Amino acid sequence: MKPSFLLPCLAVFLLGCVQSNLQNNNLNQRKNEKIGGPCEGCDVVMKSPVPFNRLGWVDTLPDWNEKGQKLIVSGTVYKSDGKTPAKDVVLYVYHTDQSGRYTNKYNEEGWAGRNGYVKGWLKTNDKGQYKFYTLKPAPYPGASIPAHIHPIVKEPGKTEYYIDEYLFEGDPFLTTAEKTRQEGRGGGGIVVPKERNGILYAERNIYLGRNIPNYPSGK
Repeated sequence: MKPSFLLPCLAVFLLGCVQSNLQNNNLNQRKNEKIGGPCEGCDVVMKSPVPFNRLGWVDTLPDWNEKGQKLIVSGTVYKSDGKTPAKDVVLYVYHTDQSGRYTNKYNEEGWAGRNGYVKGWLKTNDKGQYKFYTLKPAPYPGASIPAHIHPIVKEPGKTEYYIDEYLFEGDPFLTTAEKTRQEGRGGGGIVVPKERNGILYAERNIYLGRNIPNYPSGK
């Protein structure tokens, strides 16, 4: 083969090597990316006082017997196909107390303390169900942010990530602009509380991976 033919072949070979390396690097980078993106303080989900294998699908948060509007939240967690119930998914929830603050009642350190004492951990049952008993959170004092409940999800074999906060339809601070800012992470987080016998009931289904960055496809 003449030298004039060797140069184009060599160029094609080198270009193929470069493209292959770039593809491998991009693949490795995606593997190392955290599901859901940055999630400051989300590792508190791992600090459950009860081992994950002993968590139940129902939990009563520490404020339940305090003075305030009682609230029961329930729902089903589904896999990314949107129809298969997802079992053994840990849900960590926390919110403000009746003063609108994350009161560190038990002198916890780090993010555990910053999240306050009104928090709980639960794990979905075989039907993907979850339920927790608490008081309706108060909004931040002196602010115009809607009252909300923070949820963090920990699936088996995956890193933890946050989903849209639980927000309450009818909240005076839940404006149209605020609604449009919601990302729909895990599905819509706005619930419609219904009162029965002095207790508010709210239902929210959660869809794993929905609108979650870096979520593995087909999982």
